[in-house]
Amino acid sequence: MQHEIRAAYDNATITVYQAYSPAIAGPALVAGTFVPPFSFTRMTWIKPSFLWLMHRSNWAQKPGQERILAVRMTRAGFDAALAEAVPTTGAHAGARVHVQWDPERSLRGAALNVYSIQVGIGRALIRTLVDEWIVSLTDVTPLAVKINSLVRAGRAPQAQRLLPPDRVYQPSLKISSR
Repeated sequence: MQHEIRAAYDNATITVYQAYSPAIAGPALVAGTFVPPFSFTRMTWIKPSFLWLMHRSNWAQKPGQERILAVRMTRAGFDAALAEAVPTTGAHAGARVHVQWDPERSLRGAALNVYSIQVGIGRALIRTLVDEWIVSLTDVTPLAVKINSLVRAGRAPQAQRLLPPDRVYQPSLKISSR
């Protein structure tokens, strides 16, 4: 099976997605970065694939995942995290960054024949993510709800046109695909 990083990106930034409760998302959006009650003491997972996160959060309907944030971060930061990444499988308890590959999802949530990446930023690197790598946060919950509503109404072509412009991202180095 193929491993790909699918993301919306430009020359300087890459957009990753996270789902949070309103209690965490609200203050973060006001501050433009993560602030308490966001936890700086536990790993946080960033997902470049919008559709994978929609599957994981059930289109912002899972408890504790009702708000979807688009996190624009520097490509240099994303690539630096990948440079330290180790697979979640195996004995890598002290690693600052973990990667996991899961089946990419279609608009309707079906598993595709491609694996997408999740990147776990450990507590030793979270402050760097928050203070140096994050460029902006955007609440894309209304977009997620609208796309999901269109799909449920049988209007998949219209929903497809609203998806973020994800394309294959090539990091500046090779990462583990295990």
